Amino acid sequence: MKAQPSKLAVAAGRRIAARTLAFTLALSALSILTPDAARADPSVVQAPAGALRGVEQGGLKVFKGVPYAAAPVGALRWKPPVAAPAWSGVREALDFGPACQQPKPRPGGIYSSPLKAMSEDCLSLNIWAPEEIKKAPVLVWIHGGSLIAGASSEGMYDGTALAKQGLVVVSINYRLGVLGYMAHPELSAESPDHVSGNYGLLDQIAALRWVQNNIAAFGGDPANVTIAGESAGGLSVMYLMASPPARGLFQKAIAQSAYMISTPDLREPRFGHVPAEAMGAATAAKLGAKSLADLRAMDAETLTTSALMAGFQTFGAVDGKVLPAQLVDVFDRGQQAHAPILAGFNSGEIRSLRFLAPPPPADAAAYEAEIRKRYGDLADDFLKLYPSSDIPESVLLAPRDALYGWTAERLVAKQTAAGAPGYLYLFDHGYPAADAAGLHGFHASEIPYVFGTAKTTPPAWPKNPDTPAETKLSTAMIGYWTSFARDGVPKAAGEPAWKPYGGERAYMAFVEGPQPGVRLRPGMYELNEAVMCRRRAQGDTPWNWNVGVVSPPLPPKTGPCG
Repeated sequence: MKAQPSKLAVAAGRRIAARTLAFTLALSALSILTPDAARADPSVVQAPAGALRGVEQGGLKVFKGVPYAAAPVGALRWKPPVAAPAWSGVREALDFGPACQQPKPRPGGIYSSPLKAMSEDCLSLNIWAPEEIKKAPVLVWIHGGSLIAGASSEGMYDGTALAKQGLVVVSINYRLGVLGYMAHPELSAESPDHVSGNYGLLDQIAALRWVQNNIAAFGGDPANVTIAGESAGGLSVMYLMASPPARGLFQKAIAQSAYMISTPDLREPRFGHVPAEAMGAATAAKLGAKSLADLRAMDAETLTTSALMAGFQTFGAVDGKVLPAQLVDVFDRGQQAHAPILAGFNSGEIRSLRFLAPPPPADAAAYEAEIRKRYGDLADDFLKLYPSSDIPESVLLAPRDALYGWTAERLVAKQTAAGAPGYLYLFDHGYPAADAAGLHGFHASEIPYVFGTAKTTPPAWPKNPDTPAETKLSTAMIGYWTSFARDGVPKAAGEPAWKPYGGERAYMAFVEGPQPGVRLRPGMYELNEAVMCRRRAQGDTPWNWNVGVVSPPLPPKTGPCG
């Protein structure tokens, strides 16, 4: 008979096998090559952060899931990002990293994209770079999603088409929701600066620093970086323009459907907002956490979902360090980055965000009575722009302008005043599937045209037609965005010249094609500027989507507020 191994020998063998498997998995992202072999592999880039292997496709080199900071887990939860640990050998950069922890996408929503994975360990970026290029302009894309959702891996953000025009395109993940933006008195006490919150914004700054240190290895020019984003990504662009720690990390900015709303102060109740630290403390109490240790011990998925259900609101916090003041104040004082900007909004923003629209009154008389009660001496200006003759349309246009239209024009006006050119746009393009669904020019509908990604939109997205006219519009927008990232002036071959905002208040409308114009929606900017100014002077009311028939009564004209 063959001798049987002892139980001790079997157990030892299992331990060795388990350790071998663990060691193999730990090295699964690395290929151990000699330095000479790595240099000879055209898909490998030797960056200061370490050697990375991507894929070569269609004249581009693509790298995915590249860590730009250490995993913000355990003791690093609610800490500023720290440098990613160094690696030896060649790291495989073939697949997107997991999305940052967020609520599961709502099935059937037009913005819902399937996420392969999500994790608290999510601070990665992706790079699309033309082969054999040096000192190319760099575009860093910041995804939207209300600072609580989204990922750099979404198909609409594929950088291929832009990279084929000579850009190095970078897309980033950043912490979201309670994990990215919770402030708390105990967290502030831990901080050398005595502040907390804004961790997602600090992640974005860390990614920009990584770009400064590494992008030359991929052919990019660290002295020619454009930050770009849509919706919450556009909000993030404004945060970065206002943030002293981000100064010098970029040279130009693109803000698509950004919103310059008021935001909480770290400790003081201002403009109707609960202080950020108080919001964090209240959220912790609702979750039954008695200490930071309890909060850090909570499962990331449970924490993210429970905090949202408990009413946690995700905003940046004015802390005097990362965000020195309200965005309107920073831009009014000229303390923002004086970078050329391209900014705009969509005609149908609220058509896909109807929860932001106030309920329509019963009839024209009720509508006008409410507006006069709430807007006082500005009621006639309001009713001229948003008349009672078409209440369903007016209740969509008023919050669109208060959030997105006013912000876009304010950005280009303030940059112009600071000596930097600003370029304003309106995206007013419709197509059969969107128009049939009542979604003409809906929020984010410009993105597939900017990225050339009409075939990789979310599953429930109104499908873009594959026609020469659609391709021509996308080619034009890619051209304008690419040339702006290259030299600060949006140009597209064979298309109209896009004038800077300047004294003419020029803009470009994208309808069936590019259409230049001047004075977009006369009176819109002035009305919303006056509303914001009065609320800011009063000090106890936010400026956001509280407009029209749900607006708090405006205080009377005072001082500089017209």
